[in-house]
Amino acid sequence: MGGDSQTFPVVFPTEPVGNFGSVGGVTRPFREQVDEQILDRAAELFAQHGFAQTSLKALAEAVGLSKAGLLHHYPSKEAIHGAALEMGSVHARRVRDDVAAMPPGPSRDLRVLELLTDVALDRPGLVALAFRPITAPSEHPAMLDDEEMLLHEMFVLDPDDHDSERLVRIIGALSALAVLTLTANREGDKTTWRPRIIATCFDALGHSRADVPPSGSRQLED
Repeated sequence: MGGDSQTFPVVFPTEPVGNFGSVGGVTRPFREQVDEQILDRAAELFAQHGFAQTSLKALAEAVGLSKAGLLHHYPSKEAIHGAALEMGSVHARRVRDDVAAMPPGPSRDLRVLELLTDVALDRPGLVALAFRPITAPSEHPAMLDDEEMLLHEMFVLDPDDHDSERLVRIIGALSALAVLTLTANREGDKTTWRPRIIATCFDALGHSRADVPPSGSRQLED
């Protein structure tokens, strides 16, 4: 994904706000909230430019910290990249677990897209980076197997399926989701963009919107 990166300084909250600040009703530590914001901003740069082309200076500027301030949270660029990949994978695993009991088919696909879109609208950089090993596998060969397995589990694909039309459609849908949620965040109108993103990705999977009944969406809870 090209284009100039914008700088959005990390907001250091004085107290937790909404679901973002709690896990199962228990307040999340202040440090954890701040770290996730840092990782999301850093992940967006990694997803856009790749690891090699993203400097520590650019990462610090993106999160509104000095290099020393950023290194206070993470000791190196490699540590930031690894933590961002793992955090994105955590969100993806939660989506997988949420739909685990649903049978394969359009309704399950729609649910996956709804959940991924909700996560991505809140943490667009983490989601974009989480799926980069799939959309740009040459950059992350060591992680491809883990991310591919998550992909196959979410969308109920045969683990030996490496080149079917459905796999190609899924990769296209996830690529579109990553780009569109980043754009929605920049435009600042997530409510309007959300149903359009879901519909676009659902169409990319080859489904008709008549395949599933209208359903309310619910966000993943922390």
